Amino acid sequence: MKTRNLIFITLSVLYLTATAVLFSAAVGETTIQPSNPNGNFLEFTDSYGRDVVIPKKPESIISLGPNATEIIFSLGRGQNLIGRTQFCDYPAETASIETIGNMQEPNIERIIELNPDLVIASTHVSLEKIKLLEKAGIPIVGIYNDSTFEGVYNTIRDIGKVLGETNNAERLIFEMGITISDVSKRVEGLDKPSVYYVVGFGDWGDFTAGGDTFINQMIEMAGGDNIASDVSGWAYSLEKIIEKDPEYIICSKFWGTKELFKATPNYKDLTAVKEGRLIAIDNNILDRQGYRNAEGVKILAQIFHPEAFK
Repeated sequence: MKTRNLIFITLSVLYLTATAVLFSAAVGETTIQPSNPNGNFLEFTDSYGRDVVIPKKPESIISLGPNATEIIFSLGRGQNLIGRTQFCDYPAETASIETIGNMQEPNIERIIELNPDLVIASTHVSLEKIKLLEKAGIPIVGIYNDSTFEGVYNTIRDIGKVLGETNNAERLIFEMGITISDVSKRVEGLDKPSVYYVVGFGDWGDFTAGGDTFINQMIEMAGGDNIASDVSGWAYSLEKIIEKDPEYIICSKFWGTKELFKATPNYKDLTAVKEGRLIAIDNNILDRQGYRNAEGVKILAQIFHPEAFK
């Protein structure tokens, strides 16, 4: 039990908690500068505050983040992706793309051999690794925006800009806005059920989406009331979960999370568990900042307010 719980926390909290840690005070918003007068494609100030020159429109791309990979495909540039991390598993076409390690330890030597026009790093890639690629003459940009839902849109915009797909990026954002607007109209005025979102649990602690996260905003947009909105970041406490006893608990459908949660002492006595409102979903549509987040909001709303979608 402990080993499986540890695997769950390693995969989930690694992706979410480290996001806040690595990009809190030190990382700013990405900005775009006009094209270089020397004829370069773009000058870009990335999330690490680095001024990056992209000599030409990227035709060969390596992604070091699952959300970046999803956005690249959403922008219609999946055919240009020549490398990705082992966690980049969506869409299905990623299976045919070479794996160049994980987010924390990408294979620098192999990336240099592949010689891409651009590497896009999301979270977890250390500045040390970035400088190694930079020293090898490979353009690499770190793109991550703040933990608000507007940050999701900004991430799509920024990746669109560095790939020369600005119009496509705005189209994606417009489509997301239509979905969000429809959901908002459907749930407006309805009672908001209390909700808890499971990121990690068990002997190593409880982790969820606090009030300053984009996932918290997604729960609210879906017509739910996040019981963890009173904390910042991702850490929570079992005592608070029991005290607030949420009406709905949302967890990942992967790694046997639902079954583990139900079988773990303290959680199995929660009302949502006993009454069948522990719901397992594809957590990637919530955890990864990208185009599918709008779909995630709609799925949550359908769980909380099924009557609004009949």
